[in-house]
Amino acid sequence: MSLSKFFILSVLQKRPMHGYEIAREVECSTQGCCAPTEGTIYPVLREFEQGGYVTAHTETVAGRGRKVYTLTDKGREAFTVAVDAWMEVAAHITRQ
Repeated sequence: MSLSKFFILSVLQKRPMHGYEIAREVECSTQGCCAPTEGTIYPVLREFEQGGYVTAHTETVAGRGRKVYTLTDKGREAFTVAVDAWMEVAAHITRQ
């Protein structure tokens, strides 16, 4: 799993969010290390939605519609697996 996908799942663990909010949360939580753009975040969110990792619903705020994404049980499980995998990689890297 790419880091950007991992970080998107990570911030969605907190609460449902819309795309722009996800991008800002990823940037904030990684202290600017990862700052996904619209061109990268929305294709990932569509992939996650098609794979059943997130669900999306549209809400209207100030007369504008926006998609809000919610992590599914499958998405939570995928995040847990990814955390375990990244922890193994980190342990290997720090042993060297």
